[in-house]
Amino acid sequence: MGWLIEGYLGRSIEGKKSKIPAKLDFIQSASGLFLGLFMWMHMFFVSTILVSEDFFNSVVHFLELKFIYDNPIMSYITSFLAVCVLIIFIIHAGLAMRKFPINFRQYQLLKTHIKTIKHQDTTLWWTQALTGFVMFFLGSAHLIFVITNADKISGDLSGDRVVSHFMWLFYIVLLICVELHGSIGLYRLCVKWGWFEGKNAKESRKKLKTAKWVISIFFLVLGFLSLAAFAKIGYKNYQEQQIQSVMIKNYDGVKHEYTI
Repeated sequence: MGWLIEGYLGRSIEGKKSKIPAKLDFIQSASGLFLGLFMWMHMFFVSTILVSEDFFNSVVHFLELKFIYDNPIMSYITSFLAVCVLIIFIIHAGLAMRKFPINFRQYQLLKTHIKTIKHQDTTLWWTQALTGFVMFFLGSAHLIFVITNADKISGDLSGDRVVSHFMWLFYIVLLICVELHGSIGLYRLCVKWGWFEGKNAKESRKKLKTAKWVISIFFLVLGFLSLAAFAKIGYKNYQEQQIQSVMIKNYDGVKHEYTI
């Protein structure tokens, strides 16, 4: 009966407010912090393709612990890690949805608030919400692909997917959403929990906002350069495949096209 009363009144029988919203908020912040830092590490890992294809492959080899046991089954380590990230990702998205406008009236109020007050942090929150919505679909698809194709992560195969399967468009949208959402989220965490606040909160917030944009631009540039490197590898493979497609004559003098 106690939970029923609290459900209607928002307070327990003792007249105290529930601590569940605060706990959910903490879990949302913690999961967001983990995902944000994970994405930074992931971006640095992907950017090793800028050094060379062999270096990227050696990093994949190292992270899958193949230096201990060099067997394709070790790729399941990547699958396991991707499953863990996906679970945290879904939990974070589910908790974040609590704060989304759930009907047209709430959306209308939010847009009016943004246009009237013109508070930059409110605009950043709205950008974070929109990019988060897109990420829920694209990010989940990417993680599921990694889970089911962990043995196909290499510079060569990744390059082929980017070019031959037109995945470059998918990754461009995902990259923009991830970097904007992540940097805004980490900035808002610092403001919300008072990290790096210092003696002058207003001045600290200004510096944090500047740092946020610097980080966003840095990782966007790094991401686009990495994507271009994979595209270059994929296009090179595509050209080689076209060169290998030659016209030959059979014994009857009829030309056939085949791929070596």
